[in-house]
Amino acid sequence: MIPDTAPGNPADAAFEDSDDEDFALRRPAPAAESSRASRHWWDRNADEYQDEHGAFLGDDRFTWCPEGLDEAEAHLLGPTAELAGREVLEIGAGAAQCSRWLRARGARPVALDISHRQLQHSRRIDLSRGDVPVALVQADAAVLPFADGSFDLACSAYGAVPFSADTAALMREVHRVLRPGGRWVFSVTHPIRWAFPDEPGVEGLTATASYFDRTPYVEQDEQGRASYVEHHRTLGDRVRELVAAGFTLLDLVEPEWPAGLRQEWGGWSPLRGKHLPGTAIFVSRRAS
Repeated sequence: MIPDTAPGNPADAAFEDSDDEDFALRRPAPAAESSRASRHWWDRNADEYQDEHGAFLGDDRFTWCPEGLDEAEAHLLGPTAELAGREVLEIGAGAAQCSRWLRARGARPVALDISHRQLQHSRRIDLSRGDVPVALVQADAAVLPFADGSFDLACSAYGAVPFSADTAALMREVHRVLRPGGRWVFSVTHPIRWAFPDEPGVEGLTATASYFDRTPYVEQDEQGRASYVEHHRTLGDRVRELVAAGFTLLDLVEPEWPAGLRQEWGGWSPLRGKHLPGTAIFVSRRAS
């Protein structure tokens, strides 16, 4: 999924009203609260999200990031010709656009998302195309409802990982459901962005917060109930989580902003993309 917002540094927006009249701040947000907030937020905003980003995502496009790096060119999951027959788990699938692309290449994908409404959009797309529906599962990515060694590959394009309070546990779960040698590839907002205000103009080019502050970004109502939570990890944190879970890091991809892409949304813009990496893609393999 393409991020609807990238929180960056909310320090200068703490306790200001968001579009939903909630307050933005940095505070701890444990796993249960984060999971509940993500499920409700995506259920509530799925329609608007698909309206806004659906044209960019397409119905069956596998794009890793707002920079538009597609799996068709990147081959981060391996050679396209070798996808046929592979069982693939897409985590944080949204409307399962990536899974639909994988299925068209002969893979057998399962699309998992915490949001029922997002998965309903997947079913809507399949029905509108007259396709057999993509296999869908509603679940939290940190507690995967699959047997050990169920999949050959796992992938996530801006899904689940940033919203999970315990990504070390998430990495262990992905390792558990992968077969030996299986790849786990996921993209997230580049961690360096958390040091900068989430603004598309020049004000978004000056660091105003510590890159090392792992305190979650939270939007909450007047009663203190979280409506949106996103968690920050440094690049080193991500690498250590992968290695500790039993993965070998094969590559870390930082896509450059394409010269011809003029689109802006939230803090994403050609100006920021020219100066700062916006996306980090971790390519790893289950070692054993």
